[in-house]
Formats: sequence, structure tokens, C-alpha cells
Amino acid sequence: MTDDTAKLHFYGEYPKFFAQKKLTMIRKNRQSFGFYGKHTIFAYGRTITRLQIGHQRHYPPMNLAHSIKEEALRLGFSACGFAKAEQVSDEVVRVLDNWTSRGHHSDMGYMERNRHLRIDPTLLIPGCRTLIVVALNYYPKHLLPKEKYQIAYYAYGKDYHRVVKDKLHQLLAYVKTCIPNTEGRAFCDTAPLLERYWAVKAGLGTIGRNRQLIIPGMGSYFFLGVLAVTAEINGAKGEKASTNICLDCNRCLKACPTGALTADGIDCRRCLSYLTIEHRGDIPDDIAYKMGHRIYGCDACQQVCPHNKNAHSTEESAFDMPPEVAAMTPADWHSLTEERYKSLFKDSAIERAGYQGLRRNITAMNGSPSKDED
Repeated sequence: MTDDTAKLHFYGEYPKFFAQKKLTMIRKNRQSFGFYGKHTIFAYGRTITRLQIGHQRHYPPMNLAHSIKEEALRLGFSACGFAKAEQVSDEVVRVLDNWTSRGHHSDMGYMERNRHLRIDPTLLIPGCRTLIVVALNYYPKHLLPKEKYQIAYYAYGKDYHRVVKDKLHQLLAYVKTCIPNTEGRAFCDTAPLLERYWAVKAGLGTIGRNRQLIIPGMGSYFFLGVLAVTAEINGAKGEKASTNICLDCNRCLKACPTGALTADGIDCRRCLSYLTIEHRGDIPDDIAYKMGHRIYGCDACQQVCPHNKNAHSTEESAFDMPPEVAAMTPADWHSLTEERYKSLFKDSAIERAGYQGLRRNITAMNGSPSKDED
């Protein structure tokens, strides 16, 4: 393959100068990165998320960190970075403690338990030295029409815990082949770990005003996963991300249907995502009044985010919504039996709410006069 035959397709918005620099790097130093299918990682500067070339050839990776990143992309992850395992900053501890002391975590008691583990990942696995942080795109290929009852995008397909952890276990196996005697554990929203904090430390992106991790040029529709490993990986320094990614924008604050999202953070006691998924009691009348068509979760603060304007659909088929669920009418939802629920949502994130929880949501939503506001 000659340099002239390479076909480059950049996903995300990159300045022209930035792209030209990368093309120059490809042509002058081709041996410094490796091709794996459609994906590659640059050995110079920042990561280009996706690169498609006319002919596939393999070159030896520049170093271990880049080799692991390449394998992560080959497995389907959208981004990968590294952070040194250590106790989180005092400021983060202060914010976390303030959030729980004000009761903004509502009845999620587990947010207060195991505080020592939450602020120090080295206690999760003996000898942990590096956190490998990955992101997996879940933005749907096809969105439910607005007149349909709405489900949060992340729950369209299979349970993300299983999908992400399966890929993490494959990545861990690869790390072990590179670094013998390495031990590690995979986490995906399954341990007292501040995933978004570590994603920032690993250089994946920064936290937006909507409290979501925003990956520059890609948006926020991503699941996060973490591999805690005993190996010290050279280059595990991460990259400094912009801390002012939202500028003067406050669209997410205005779009929050219940006012749960403010400049000070999220009050789960008013958050539709919390109330329709985690909460086990009744949904307060003043909140139910604002549900619109939402029966599971809420994406309002992400839907209006400018960083998601050009979000690309996931390539992970496990996150596709089953046709029989996509075809459901309001009458189908209201007549949903427990047996049918178990059949439709086996291995789905919607199992989190349970049958009774989903029925509660449908009943509460049915009294909302704002269904045309989604």
C-alpha cells in the first residue's frame, strides 16, 4: 500500500490543521502505529478515534500502552486511556461527601457504603497500580418515534453490564499475554468506583454541566468500563482535557423536565432517571406530571447537548432494540403481563426497575399532560 492509496475517514470534528498534522505523521512515520481492521491508534500526539484505510496491513505497535489501546479498539471500544491508581483528590471527596450529606443521592444507600473503596481504587484489588479506562458507544441506530412511549437510549438493547464486562475480560486476557503474572478485575458500574472521574484522569474527556463524561468530537453517549490491574503501564499518564468544555451553554439545565439538574449538581430526588429506575416507592405527583412519554429513564440533558449533535450510531449489535419492543403501542405497554415482560426484557437493563416498577411508571406517566414536550 502506498501513502497515496490510503483512504482516511475522520469521525468527530477536528480542526483542519490538526488533521493535516496527523496525515503528515502517517506518511512520515508509518511504522509507529499498527492497523487492526478498521481501527488504529496514533503513536504521536492525541488519539484519532477511528481510521479506515483502503488496504489493511499490520505494523508492530510503538509501545505497550498503544498496543493495549489498539486491542481495545479492535474489541469495539470507542476510546481507551490509562490512569495511575491512587486516592482521588481531596476536592472530589469533599464534593461527594457534600452531595450525600444533603440527601441528593435519595435512598441509594450504597452511595454512602464502602466510602473508603470509592475514594481509593487501590483497595479494590491488592497491588493495583493502573486503571485502564474504556468507553463504548451506545447511541442507537434508530430512535423511537416521539409519539411512542420512551425508553432511555442506554436500555434499548442488552444489559450493558454484561456486554462491556465481556469485552473487558477479553482485554484483560490480552494484557496478561503482554505482561505475564498480571492480575486484574473488570468493572462496569458494578463496584464503588468513580468511573467518570477516572475517565477524565485517563484523558478520555471531561465532565460537562450535565454531569456526563463528554468525549471531544464524540459526545456523551458512552458506557464506561475500568480494568484495575497490578501492572504499571508506562505512558499511563492520561491527557489533560479542557475544563471549560461547556463555555456559557446551559441548555441541559433548562431542558431538565423536573429541575433536578442545577449548576450545583443533580438532586436524585427529582431526577426522572433515578425515580423510574432505582426508586422503589411511588413517583411524586408533581414529578409524574412532567414525565411526558418517558416510562424508563430520561435523556433530556444529553439530547440537547451540542456535543451530541453529530453523535454516531453504535456498531455494537447487542445494543439494538428488539423489533418486538420497538413495535409496541401504548395499548401494548398498558396490557403488558409479567410473563411477557420477562420474555421481552430478559438480559435487558430494564430488568433493573422490575415488572412492578415499570407498571408504576406507565401508570404515573399516563396522568402527565406534557406528553408532547419530549
